[in-house]
Amino acid sequence: MPETTIETKTAATPDRSPAGSRAAGLVRPVRTVAILGAVGALVAAIALPAFASASGPATAAPVTTEQLAADNAQSIVVASEATQAPSAREQFTATTPDEIEKRKAEEAAAARAAAAAATVASASRPSIAGLALVAPGSGAVRYPVTSFTPGEGPGSGRGHEGWDMIAPEGTPIYAAAAGTVTASAESIGGYGVSIMIMSNINGTMVETRYGHMVYGSRMVQAGEQVSAGQLIGLVGNTGNSYGSHLHFEVRIGGSVIDPEPWLAANAG
Repeated sequence: MPETTIETKTAATPDRSPAGSRAAGLVRPVRTVAILGAVGALVAAIALPAFASASGPATAAPVTTEQLAADNAQSIVVASEATQAPSAREQFTATTPDEIEKRKAEEAAAARAAAAAATVASASRPSIAGLALVAPGSGAVRYPVTSFTPGEGPGSGRGHEGWDMIAPEGTPIYAAAAGTVTASAESIGGYGVSIMIMSNINGTMVETRYGHMVYGSRMVQAGEQVSAGQLIGLVGNTGNSYGSHLHFEVRIGGSVIDPEPWLAANAG
């Protein structure tokens, strides 16, 4: 009886047959392809949405920098879109140490000049000690000077528009009526130191003017309210004047009237 040889293989014994070698060779390329495919899918998942968001459809309108700024709630300026506006030197403030010091020096000089002017004005103002601050009387109209010698009036024929009330320099001048000071200056043309007041007298607008006053004697400024008979200055000889006196004018509706009969009819 011939012998029968039985060949067995254990699980630990590698398959070295030609068929086994071919199967192992196929597994390795398949695994590599699978890894590369997974990596590619991961890259696509990350890159494609961002690319699609940035590029957008081919037919979409281009996005402007203003739209980007609005979407991001920020302010954006592109050099090509900026417009250079002309600037004047006065628009700039001092920024360097030298400019700051210069500016401070200019401001200090202006302050010193203002203080000096105020000191001079105060020193040159005549004393009103002993003078009545209110003219006598109780009417809506008062005489601007209580003691005077009548001088030239507007009927002289030489363009004189007021009434010259001759009095010594320093004689008090009073407001002829209550009203608003429309002008008050150390020099107003030929009037010299003068004051002008607009009054409403029984519904009629009346302007009174007081000229040739003493330098520094004005007691009121433009915009202030005055009462009838209030002390406003002192008789002087400034402007086109040849002797101390008050040049007193009255205008109604812009027209010059003779102050002498007007005062006689209305003052009280």
